[in-house]
Formats: sequence, structure tokens, C-alpha cells
Amino acid sequence: MKKVAIQGIKGCFHDIAAHEYFNGEEIEIIPCETFNDVFATIKKDSSIIGAVAIENTIAGSLLQNHNLLKESGLKIAGEYKLRIKHNLVALPGQKISDIHEVHSHPIALMQCGDFLQRNKHIKAVESDDTASSAKRVAEEGKMGVAAICGEMAAEIYGLEILEKGIETNKHNFTRFLIVADSWLTDELSKGKSPNKASLVFSLPHEQGSLAMILSILSYYGLNLTKIQSLPIIGREWEYQFYVNLSFSQYVRYTQALSAITPLTKDLKVLGEYQEANQNL
Repeated sequence: MKKVAIQGIKGCFHDIAAHEYFNGEEIEIIPCETFNDVFATIKKDSSIIGAVAIENTIAGSLLQNHNLLKESGLKIAGEYKLRIKHNLVALPGQKISDIHEVHSHPIALMQCGDFLQRNKHIKAVESDDTASSAKRVAEEGKMGVAAICGEMAAEIYGLEILEKGIETNKHNFTRFLIVADSWLTDELSKGKSPNKASLVFSLPHEQGSLAMILSILSYYGLNLTKIQSLPIIGREWEYQFYVNLSFSQYVRYTQALSAITPLTKDLKVLGEYQEANQNL
């Protein structure tokens, strides 16, 4: 049985993404309080896999997780794009007009801004996680208090869905990375042909250095699907670049990698894997 560490508890979106990525396989979820704990758990036991959110179509990149991945030395084995559907849930027998307080993760509250604006009688309260908010509502048994979470969490903790799909933007997706120690990544990737790669590198503080890298990638027919810059602590005005590339020919990708390596500093391949389809 595969063991998968996630940030959050049973019923959270990380839990859903892990089960859907390993669809049809029996997995054991290892809940962790923070993303740091996820990477620390894998470091203690290299047989554990991690499922880690890396970006959301509304909230943007989780910058902390880019650095955690780079510093961990783990490799990306795959990715999963999950459609995020938020629901207002509470103890059974209530209506929306009965609710005066709602708890959820700050990003979930932000993603449901229009709903909260229409229901100004509901006070929004930030918490650590969507599923843990649902669990707390169920355990405390308070009427008039609700949570915003996924449908699975409502079912697990015996809560009633008062309104489904309260997220403002219906094209709300989170991209999750499946990460593991390199030896385990090789096993997870058996039989899969990579068509996407994630890299990180820094560049000399010279005019046109990034433009040159992008020109080379374009020349070899690689599609730049994401570029994220982060400052390098202690080196003023220098940045590290996290890049996602998709490609149809692996040979062309390796040729491009060879061409840009002499022009970069500290280039690291974070993973080569299959690009995920969006789960509509």
C-alpha cells in the first residue's frame, strides 16, 4: 500500500487529489499540519510519497512550496489538476438565514467572496484548513456556525450542504505535485513517457540573460507553461526562476537542457513527468 503525506486532514482537497491521482489503488493518507511537516515526514521515511499543492488558478503560486521542493531534494513524479468546488455546510436542519458565522481556510474564503458579499449577515472566520473547519463544526455542535469545504468533508463529518458551488469563479483549479525520493520517483514513473519538466535556475545579473534562455527554449520547440521568479536571499537583485516546460519530443527537450546549462547557475531538474489533464 502506498503511503501519501498531505497537508490537512481526511476530506480536504489534498486528500481528494491524492486519491484521484492514485485512482484504483489502495493508499494510506498521512495527515500533516503544515507543508513543512509534509517534507519532513518524507525525509524521515523515503518510502512515503507527498501530494503538495503548488498553484491555484485564482490565488496563484504557493511560493513557499517552490522553495520547500527545491531544498528537499525530492523529485516530481506527476501532477494532478483538481477542480475546486466549495460548499457551505453546517449541522443538519438549518437554512442559510440561520448561519451567522462561517469558518474556512483564508484562500477558500477569498474564493467565495461573492457569496459572502451577498450574505453579509455571515461573519467569515479564518482557520487552518477546509476539512478541519468542517470537523470542528461537527464536533462542537453549534447551530448557526458553518464551514466552507468540499463535498467529501461534509459527508465524512456528517454535515448538511446548505448551498453547493459557492466559489465565485467556476474555473477554479489547483495543481498538485506528486513528489518523492528519486528512487521512488523512478518506480512511480515506470511505463509513463514524460512530456513536461520543472526546472529551477538562477542567472547572472546581466542584460538579456533571461531573454537568451527563453529564445533557446523556443528554438527547440518547448512550450513555456509557467515561469515564477523568487528573490535569492542575501544576493540583492538576483533571482531564481522556476520554469515549467511541456514538449512532444524528449530528445529536443534534452538538447535544450544542454544548451541552456552553460548560461545558467545552479540549474536543477525538479522532475520530468506526464502533464495532467484538468479534472472538470
